[in-house]
Amino acid sequence: MSNEEKQALAEQAYEKAVKYELDYGCCPQCVLATVQETVGIVDDATIKASHGLSGGGGLVGLGACGALTGGLMALSAKFGRDRDKLDRGRYINNFKKNKELVERFRAEFGGITCEELQKQFTGRTYDMWRTEEYKAFDDARGNKCAHATGTVTKWVIEML
Repeated sequence: MSNEEKQALAEQAYEKAVKYELDYGCCPQCVLATVQETVGIVDDATIKASHGLSGGGGLVGLGACGALTGGLMALSAKFGRDRDKLDRGRYINNFKKNKELVERFRAEFGGITCEELQKQFTGRTYDMWRTEEYKAFDDARGNKCAHATGTVTKWVIEML
């Protein structure tokens, strides 16, 4: 695949991931579903397993942004260590790819946790377990989480 073709594919993936996040929510699943539909490598069980990573993990905001964790899972689906190879080293190339994604994400969005992004996007944090707070966050963030989801997806396609 040429560089131009890969870039076009990455741009299409960005648009699809943004649409999925705006339509369905759960940023890690949107990243992974888009990667699956764009280049394969991700299976349905991985998409399902990512569900609890949304909102910094369990919607508590303290962990890494769900879009970022979805991207890390996608890279690991391609470059990570298989179960039958646990005794064969650390597969450092996967860690290098994941580190690159984390550093790029932090540089672009000013943090890596869901709460850091909430502050960057809206000026404050939210308790996503309280209906009125979740609604306030949803209103205040606009398409910013969708943009982060699309951006991670685009980068992952470029990195594969």
